[in-house]
Amino acid sequence: MQPESPRHHIAMWGAPGSGKTTLLAALSIALNRREDDWKIIGQNPESTAYLTEMTSALTSGKEFPEASTALETFQWALIGPAQRSLFRRQSKRGSTTIGLTMVDAPGGHFAPGKRGGRTGGAEERQEELMANLTQSRGIVFLFDPIREFEVGDAYDHLHGPLNRLAEKMLESNEFIGGKLPHHIAVCITKFDDPRVLQTAQKRGLIELDDRHRFPRVGSDEARDLFGQLSRVSATGTADMVINSLDKFFHESHIKFYVTSSIGFYVNPQTETFDWNDYLNLIPDESDHAALRIRGPVYPINVVEPMLWLGERLSRQGRSR
Repeated sequence: MQPESPRHHIAMWGAPGSGKTTLLAALSIALNRREDDWKIIGQNPESTAYLTEMTSALTSGKEFPEASTALETFQWALIGPAQRSLFRRQSKRGSTTIGLTMVDAPGGHFAPGKRGGRTGGAEERQEELMANLTQSRGIVFLFDPIREFEVGDAYDHLHGPLNRLAEKMLESNEFIGGKLPHHIAVCITKFDDPRVLQTAQKRGLIELDDRHRFPRVGSDEARDLFGQLSRVSATGTADMVINSLDKFFHESHIKFYVTSSIGFYVNPQTETFDWNDYLNLIPDESDHAALRIRGPVYPINVVEPMLWLGERLSRQGRSR
């Protein structure tokens, strides 16, 4: 019997270097730390090998996965238990399958000023990137606040694809009520960085989880943190990111998450978070110009966006 094909699909989106590859590796780890049956499986040999390599880099290699040097498309399936109250469709084997696709490419494919000088090959690459967003109805959008502080290009990599996506939805008569039909989970990354954590702490947005006492920011407060972090954009354009999302997506179709792919360092004696010693990314002793992951990886809020999107898409009853 052939495995069930995903009924709903989620696309990854974000500026170059925003952490799409690392988030996917962290997703595999986070799922294996959960006490349920959710898992991620490659839909072809290349995707399986890539996921294995990325995950091993984080866990055994204590380093971040390398960014792609060529355009590649990877496809995985999130498979978990069916819950009739949550997911409408249930397979004969009683499971839920959600497709997850990442078109991984070197930076710059949607950068400003590219259109005039694009070659046929570049045009083809752009079309593949856009097709992934068009065919999906769930989107994970990554916002890297540290990159935004240093480079400030999140809006540059948002408005081009967003306008192209709106164009295609309008063409197919799916730009209903002046909004896109997609659901979008906005992931504010690098919560483990002191600059992000301390901003959340100063705003009084922190809550602690039950097991390791890790700091967390709830979804209701995550939008507030996004606004605060946008104020230190290197180009002063990050505020237009959230305004654009509000203009193009239904309010109920947007949800914010504060995430970390590697999480915080856990004190091995107490097995809890320590405000005086929480950095899980430190200088490499053999090469002080490089960084290494210090301890076990405890991803924060990397599973939740995926399951929220799966739930919303299933409620919507669309098949793509």
